[in-house]
Amino acid sequence: MEKEICKISIATSWLGDEYTFYEDQHRIKRIYDNHSLNSNNVEWLEPQQISKQNKDKLVKNCPEDCKEQIMHILDYP
Repeated sequence: MEKEICKISIATSWLGDEYTFYEDQHRIKRIYDNHSLNSNNVEWLEPQQISKQNKDKLVKNCPEDCKEQIMHILDYP
């Protein structure tokens, strides 16, 4: 398993939405809830599959010590 860089939550309510970034820059794991009876869904994403709005939230909520690396992975301006 690749080394984890960080986990970032962009949940806006009681529904979870967490992204885990790995050193392999093409692997981003997302764990999210659709609703209370459908939770902890897992999907593996590539940076281009993440919306601009969610990229904004991820960078905003990113820990300072890994922000530059996450911005590079997301190809964030």
